[in-house]
Amino acid sequence: MNSKTQKGEFSLGGTVLFAGVLGVACGASPIPYNVIGFTAEPLTAEFGWSQTQILVPITLFGVIASFLAPVFGWMADRFGVRPVALWSLFAFALAFAAISLTPASDDPSTLYIYYGFWVVVGLVGIGSTPVTWSRAINLWFFKHRGLALGILLMGTSLAAMVIPQVAVWAIDNFGWRQMFLVIAVFPITALIVGYFLFREPRPEERPKAIESASGKLTGVGLGTALKDYRFWVIWLSIALIAASFGGAFINMPRMLGLRGIDPQTQATVMGILGIGIFSGRLITGALLDRFWQGFVAFPLLCLPAISAWLLIGDSITFPLAAIAGFLLGFAAGAESDLIAYLTGRYFGMANYGKIYGMLYMPFGLFSAASPLLYAQVFDRTGSFDPILTVAMGGFVIGGGLLLFLGRYPETFPEAEEGPSTEPAAEPA
Repeated sequence: MNSKTQKGEFSLGGTVLFAGVLGVACGASPIPYNVIGFTAEPLTAEFGWSQTQILVPITLFGVIASFLAPVFGWMADRFGVRPVALWSLFAFALAFAAISLTPASDDPSTLYIYYGFWVVVGLVGIGSTPVTWSRAINLWFFKHRGLALGILLMGTSLAAMVIPQVAVWAIDNFGWRQMFLVIAVFPITALIVGYFLFREPRPEERPKAIESASGKLTGVGLGTALKDYRFWVIWLSIALIAASFGGAFINMPRMLGLRGIDPQTQATVMGILGIGIFSGRLITGALLDRFWQGFVAFPLLCLPAISAWLLIGDSITFPLAAIAGFLLGFAAGAESDLIAYLTGRYFGMANYGKIYGMLYMPFGLFSAASPLLYAQVFDRTGSFDPILTVAMGGFVIGGGLLLFLGRYPETFPEAEEGPSTEPAAEPA
């Protein structure tokens, strides 16, 4: 009897999932976003840089990472997740630590050297994001895939709880340059754990639902996926949700401040938003294992429309602000689950990395552009209400599009484009 029928998926893949959670938490997906904001005050004090100049690196990082996501996805398909994820973690740690080498000079070129370090982070770090880790989890899990992916992506929530605290402590005690060295310890830690625990399943350990009768992974190629209307429906849905969410998330404290909420309460609301992300990932994952995605995705992705509606106006009470924050975060957690889940269910696993990378692209690009869009509307009108009104429609339409995807395919062809389907090497 196949070992997969004798043991549960979590029994077989539990340690790999643990290593994946740590990899996601300590990778290039959450860490840059969780530290950049705390560099504003010390960088302004030392160099006199503006807030916009200080935040440009995160946009550079996001755009570069988005365009490279399909490349790293292809490498994961071709060479296996383990080498791509672990080498990228190592390179990300080095590149992130290297930011500490920014010269202590008021020469204008210092700003561009600083930007250059961040460009390198974007070039090497994307392999340490869910683009790679989620491929392995999809290979270990099928029956409980939604829940497993939800647990995997909790890594970004865990990072949000820990990384800012460590960053503030490091800046206060050692300075902003040394903070980058301290934070680089996190990906090194994940690298060590991943070296011993993280791997793809051997053929006999994989769920039979993702294989052909001959034991090869099944799934369509990227070219076929790009000709499938469902790919573009998912792509557009992700773009609309990301464009609507990113600016609301980044500008939430400012919105609350304009409505009379004090800074301490703003921080509390942002903490509740983080709890919403955490909850959204777990609950969405569990629901996806039991119901068709459309029945799950549409109502959950409409929740932030309620948040936008609550935030429109001149005043808001704390309970309503807390509800708005929680619902916005819950939907954000749901969307992250959906990208990984829909890729595997509608296109198979043979070329998962490339296809996931292409679907990650609109998420990264529109998440990076959305805060600037919200800011532009505010600068021109003096209010976030117009863009929040548009965002309400974006959330509803983005969620509604997924209702047109139809049933999950019951079978897929064997690999069309020849990715490596050999079992990954065991850890040394």
